[in-house]
Amino acid sequence: MIPEKTGPAAVIVLAAGAGTRMKSRTPKILHEIGGRSMVGHALLAARSINPQQLAIVVRHERDLVAERVSRLDPSALIVDQDDIPGTGRAVEAALQALDAEQQLTGTVVVTYGDVPLLSGALLAELVATHEREANAVTVLTAVLDDATGYGRILRGEDGTVTGIREHKDSSEAEQLIREVNSGIYAFDAAVLREALGKVTTENAQGEKYLTDVLGLAREAGGRVAAVVTADRWQVEGANDRVQLAALGAELNRRTVEAWMRAGVTVVDPATTWIDASVTLDEDVRLLPNIQLHGATTVARDAVVGPDTTLTDVTVGEGAKVVRTHGSGAVIGAGAAVGPFTYLRPGTVLGESGKIGAFYETKNVTIGRGSKLSHLGYAGDAEIGEDTNIGCGNITANYDGEKKHRTVIGSGVRTGSNTVFVAPVTVGDGAYSGAGAVIRKDVPAGALALSIAAQRNTEGWVPAHRPGTRSAELAQAATKDSSSTPASTEEGK
Repeated sequence: MIPEKTGPAAVIVLAAGAGTRMKSRTPKILHEIGGRSMVGHALLAARSINPQQLAIVVRHERDLVAERVSRLDPSALIVDQDDIPGTGRAVEAALQALDAEQQLTGTVVVTYGDVPLLSGALLAELVATHEREANAVTVLTAVLDDATGYGRILRGEDGTVTGIREHKDSSEAEQLIREVNSGIYAFDAAVLREALGKVTTENAQGEKYLTDVLGLAREAGGRVAAVVTADRWQVEGANDRVQLAALGAELNRRTVEAWMRAGVTVVDPATTWIDASVTLDEDVRLLPNIQLHGATTVARDAVVGPDTTLTDVTVGEGAKVVRTHGSGAVIGAGAAVGPFTYLRPGTVLGESGKIGAFYETKNVTIGRGSKLSHLGYAGDAEIGEDTNIGCGNITANYDGEKKHRTVIGSGVRTGSNTVFVAPVTVGDGAYSGAGAVIRKDVPAGALALSIAAQRNTEGWVPAHRPGTRSAELAQAATKDSSSTPASTEEGK
């Protein structure tokens, strides 16, 4: 749901770059951290300040990026950058598209699709300062310990920004400046429109620079100022995989810390990864080496881990999930899962139920209090309440062409190594014997057996496996048996 449009006139997100340093077939801005693409983070930050309009400028892998943006934010205006290079031209194209229906007035914010840690709060501060001071341009800056490679902020005696000097063009004195340009701005729409009309490509790069707008705005009598952030991560972009990983680690550190402050116990923050979209309740306990992804939710007093990965999984209150890989599953309150368990999509485990060691489940509903304790597979099945599925049970649901369903009632007890050949139904309170192969429906309260007479072929091993250790032991055992007196009476 898009909030009421009470913020700036527009936010323009620049996302046209090729991102060649990523060395990837995936467009740079579609690479993910914290379970969300970089452009997804950028769009959320932009929307959080409630702009009247939102535009995103695309070019590289245009169709792929546009399709993703349309899914993330259907009302965002997608603008194509033409062959004229440069950030100035990108913003100009967006401004022309936004002006098409009605010319913008007020504040226009420019940000980027590859600055994923930028927060809505910092954007809101930028806009508030810009409008309170009636600036023509307000630039977001940061102070870095090492500013190598960044454009330096030049200030006048009154503290206003007089210009931005690129590192390669800066003097030795200017290179000592640690305040750098983030490339994120708030502009007065009229000033931006007029200045962009004057910006040329007559420079070494042959590009239309957005930074040229600052000098033109000052020449026209406008005030250019800055908002300085002490949080450099919010203005850091990702141009390669190394920077992407660093941003991902920092985002995760912040996410984990926020959850701990909200009442979640995280035993080992260094090995705990939580997507930005995950929801946790108070008194959840997260053990080492876990990853929580997507729309995963964990309710109060649940314990997850160690060594667990959950994607789009709902964990109920007081449940325990250990050494489990799960996706698209629901784990009921007080239920237990693991260790070494694989929950596939469509698994629904009822309250106080159990899926134990070395079990795989898929598209199965398991009733309250039912237990699938160890070494089995349950797929395309429905299991009632208070049923105990024995060790080594499987539902044989696939005939080579189609999947079929198994229905097992409540209060059922199945013997070890029972196979349910679907489609088949087992009634309430039924039992099965060990090794049963259930091919026909089992009535309620019935005992299902698959019994074949056991046949022992004596002497088979020595005859067919001569010289083996087994044959030697069998022969020794046979000899010892034949030499043992039949009874104590024989020895008298």
